[in-house]
Amino acid sequence: MPVEPLSREEIQDRLAELPGWSLDGDRLTRSYRLGSHFASTAMVVHIAQVQEELDHHSDLTLGYRTVSLSVHTHCAGGAVTEKDFELARKVEDLAPGHGAH
Repeated sequence: MPVEPLSREEIQDRLAELPGWSLDGDRLTRSYRLGSHFASTAMVVHIAQVQEELDHHSDLTLGYRTVSLSVHTHCAGGAVTEKDFELARKVEDLAPGHGAH
């Protein structure tokens, strides 16, 4: 089943439910601060596991005490879809367990 791009209005409505996430061009983005580089690395591994389970992958950047994500759906022409929001929600759910804010 093809994945349909969301309209700008649908994206804004969904972003209201995900504090910290924003639309940057054609991608959903979010950065997290963590207490240590080790905690950041553990969170990246956890996100990678979730991405594999969803078969949907973001651009994921590991910093010294930061983790940043940038995601859109390649098979929808690089548009934002419900798949991107599903990944964002799952990352939001796991972030507190890593001490991310």
